Amino acid sequence: MKIVFIRHLKTPGNEKRQYIGRTDEELADRAVKDFLLRFTGACNEDRARCRESGRTGIVRDRSTSSLYPPAQHIIASPMKRCIRTAELIYPGQEIRTEPMLRECDFGEYEQKTYEELRNEPEYIRWIKSGGMTAFPGGEDPAAFRRRCMAGAEKWIGILLRKEADSAAFIVHGGTVMAVLSELSEDTHGFYHWQVENGGGYAAEVRAQDWENGRKVLRNVKRLS
Repeated sequence: MKIVFIRHLKTPGNEKRQYIGRTDEELADRAVKDFLLRFTGACNEDRARCRESGRTGIVRDRSTSSLYPPAQHIIASPMKRCIRTAELIYPGQEIRTEPMLRECDFGEYEQKTYEELRNEPEYIRWIKSGGMTAFPGGEDPAAFRRRCMAGAEKWIGILLRKEADSAAFIVHGGTVMAVLSELSEDTHGFYHWQVENGGGYAAEVRAQDWENGRKVLRNVKRLS
């Protein structure tokens, strides 16, 4: 089964470089417009300029498959930013949601930036730990990773039993890092798997591996 993990498009908090976890933000207007322009070729010029350049309001149709592989099944975090991203990338397809794939709850750091936090002793200790200690008032990073793993394993198991050919997981940056740092056959640490908004990774799942208890993602490659 071919599988892809995609991080949602930018939110207003992402644009401000805030820690956004439990906050259920919509996508940023600019992110949606840029996506539609890239993949539908909508012309933003006035009609006269479009006519002068030989266009009629549409530059050309562009399929999202130029970046995002087609997927038979769509699984998303229940957060608005992920559902909306899934709707944009895979329009008209059924979207199933999985609460275990939500982003980490950043507690007292939620909606704050590095610049706002950099002089706070508790934040400095968190940075020095490599982000491995619990967030003040938030979710323990180890528990977060276990939760994401459980959600991904649950759905991969379901899809394998359905003999699915392909699937897409539309989730959060932290979720992508949590799953790939544990399941990829290429052994890399958590932060190796950081990915930009709208970016992601493609991989393969072999039913025989999972039937034999070897839960691994093979041939993991970054979407270009």
